[in-house]
Amino acid sequence: MAAGAPRVFVSHLAGVPVFDPNGDQVGRVRDLVAMLRVGGRPPRLLGLVVEMLSRRRIFLPITRVTGIESGQVITTGVVNMRRFEQRPTERLVLGEFLDRRVRLVETGEEVTVLDVAIQQLPARRDWEIDKYFVRKGKGGALRRRAETLTVEWSAVSGFSLEEDGQGAESLVATFEQLRPTDVANALHHLSPKRRAEVAAALDDDRLADVLEELPEDDQVEIIGKLKEERAADVLEAMDPDDAADLLSGLPEEDKERLLTLMRPDDAADVRRLMSYEERTAGGLMTTEPIILRPDATVADALARVRQADLSPALAAQVYVCRSPDETPTGKYLGTVHFQRLLRDPPYALVSSIVDSDLVPLAPDTPLPAVTSYLAAYNLVSVPVVDESGSLLGAVTVDDVLDHLLPEDWRETDFHGEEEAARGR
Repeated sequence: MAAGAPRVFVSHLAGVPVFDPNGDQVGRVRDLVAMLRVGGRPPRLLGLVVEMLSRRRIFLPITRVTGIESGQVITTGVVNMRRFEQRPTERLVLGEFLDRRVRLVETGEEVTVLDVAIQQLPARRDWEIDKYFVRKGKGGALRRRAETLTVEWSAVSGFSLEEDGQGAESLVATFEQLRPTDVANALHHLSPKRRAEVAAALDDDRLADVLEELPEDDQVEIIGKLKEERAADVLEAMDPDDAADLLSGLPEEDKERLLTLMRPDDAADVRRLMSYEERTAGGLMTTEPIILRPDATVADALARVRQADLSPALAAQVYVCRSPDETPTGKYLGTVHFQRLLRDPPYALVSSIVDSDLVPLAPDTPLPAVTSYLAAYNLVSVPVVDESGSLLGAVTVDDVLDHLLPEDWRETDFHGEEEAARGR
């Protein structure tokens, strides 16, 4: 191979933007597609899986790539918009090569692949995999001290075999900066085996966020492959309304078993949500809005609004209620919107600026009425109150949109309409 031919480690390409010759962004790299070859020849890079701005994933042949760098990819500007479908002879480099356990040919020692280097062939647009960055041993608590080295493709064996216990640390690391919805999109496109491995490697909070963005079938599949204690922990980390929706898709005996394993308070919230009709305010609401007592100050309210794990819709207002201040609360007094909090001094009591003019919804309010309410008053969230005046929760606009869109909208977003196999 010619000296100076460009070499790129694929972990540096995950998520980088793809530009056309005019400098307009086409999408982002989500994976690389390679084909194993016989006779000990290095795998050939066929192209890239590019996620368009519309979230459609397409195949970009490597012959239409004019430049690959760690910060960007440049194309010829001609792309086929047909959705990517992996063929049996193809391998996804990020999804299937990273974290794979292979053996050094010379010593037979087991190593773990941490990264893969691709290099362009001289005087051509073809690229191939030529080196691996590997770690000796199986990792574990001392993995940071383990020896790492870069080896030629021919120095390892094991990529042609089905891997039964592939780790996922390096692949999960490539997801670190992605939003949960983008991780969910990537997870959806992995094989069921690999999807389970990656889900097992994510921490509970991250997996909970990702599950909330997946189609129902994927949610049920993943939660069903986790150990029951871990599944219960992940359900506790999910928003109660999303956990209730997921559990509703499970067989009755599995549902009850997981609810029993959950913390009593979390399970009670989920059971309460599951008792309401799905397309009503009670079935749509979350039981964890921001709730403050009347003697709380504006400074207290702003501190709660600043919490990083709150969605923008929930952070847009606080609900003022008498004790207890967890749902179902004491008497609901009204709402204070975020803009009002910014206009008043930090020492002001929230009870002095509360908006009590808007009538809250009853839990049996049907979805069309909830939608009309949000639209009429230009709100992103609305309180749900029972007959005694206690706050039960809040319906946010994103939950309403989930139910206004077609039932398979997440699946449609991931798959799109059925199309013919792409041409290359």
